[in-house]
Amino acid sequence: MNILCWVAVVAILATIYGLIKRWETRLVLIAAGFLLCCVSLQPMAALNAFAKSMTNNSLIMAICGSMGFAFVASYTKCDRSLVYYLSSPIRGLGIFLIPICTLITFLVNIAIPSAAGCAAAVGSTLIPVMLRARIKPAAAAAAVLAGTIGSYLSPGTSHNPFVAKMAGIGVMDFIGTHMWYSIMCGVILIVGTALVCFILGDGKGDENAQVDQSKLMSNDGFKPNPLGALVMIVPIAILVVGNVWVPAIKTGVAQAMLIGAICALLVARADPQQFSREFFKGMGKGYADVLGIIIAAGVFAAGLRTSGLIDAGIAALKESNEFARWGGSLGPWIMGVLSGSGDAATLAFNETVTPHAKDFGMTIESLGGLAFLSGALGRTMSPIAGVTILVSGIAMVNPLEVVKRTCIPCVIAVIACALLMV
Repeated sequence: MNILCWVAVVAILATIYGLIKRWETRLVLIAAGFLLCCVSLQPMAALNAFAKSMTNNSLIMAICGSMGFAFVASYTKCDRSLVYYLSSPIRGLGIFLIPICTLITFLVNIAIPSAAGCAAAVGSTLIPVMLRARIKPAAAAAAVLAGTIGSYLSPGTSHNPFVAKMAGIGVMDFIGTHMWYSIMCGVILIVGTALVCFILGDGKGDENAQVDQSKLMSNDGFKPNPLGALVMIVPIAILVVGNVWVPAIKTGVAQAMLIGAICALLVARADPQQFSREFFKGMGKGYADVLGIIIAAGVFAAGLRTSGLIDAGIAALKESNEFARWGGSLGPWIMGVLSGSGDAATLAFNETVTPHAKDFGMTIESLGGLAFLSGALGRTMSPIAGVTILVSGIAMVNPLEVVKRTCIPCVIAVIACALLMV
């Protein structure tokens, strides 16, 4: 550990502080990375990392295509149709609505990879349903929040193509390596959140509050469309069937998402011009918000590399893979809780540490999967996460009351991942 390494440690602490204070994530990461490169007398390293990350073909295609499809699904209301038909059979189940609504959110999150986008589509329907069943508002919001880790089974979420490219395997192949662990986390949150809500007596909500909350139901003339609901699973079905059973239709993520978007246009008989605007708006949003963080994480990683801290850290991790196991789980998890984002810390970790996984007896797939699942679990129990604030707003409840119901299952899931995944 030379003087530059200690400067890097200070920069990391300053970055953590900035993320906790909710400063603009991309600005914080880029500023810290560029500063470290300048201190190391290698300013071009930061600029080169920025330029390299801007043109990452596989990530651009997967992320932008998925976000384009998500915007079209919202515009055509296909996402709401899916939620409607999934939720229709469960009305009137009382306290058992909580685990079922978590499961529904988990499944919808696979089709709509954005946690906030999924929560908005699902929460606007399922939260009022639970409130009518006299479930407390905090429990209703927690049921939806707990299901927002389903996106890690989606080829459209940013982490899957990111780690898959690093490991030199296909996106669907990488999903296969962590699929059962992702499902395990889903089961822990479904069962755990329901048990916590049951212990807290959340099935006996205040009837007067429930009546007020029912005003949240939308009266915008929405009419569910069964074909629209099926459109939501078209891209996933094409990718799974093409990769597993019918190689003739095997295609990339972007192509599958475009097919799904076109199906949504035809089923909804929407205005083609507005359809085009929404699709490309989603693509731009994907590049700005998702790829923007990946680019910023790349600059931050370049700063850590030029300072020598990465080499020092890898040398320490080689001594014991237990450090990497717990560092890959607890690090992104803690940062997810503190910053409210499962992406920033996870992407920085996977950019800097995960490529060296083989040096300390692990695989890139296992360490990368461990990091992003842990980061997501941290975000799911953070009171300042955007998705937490969103579902709390729909249910009109304090975010702290919501995460009180998800924190214990999330901690259990993180420990399980750390013990089993590597």
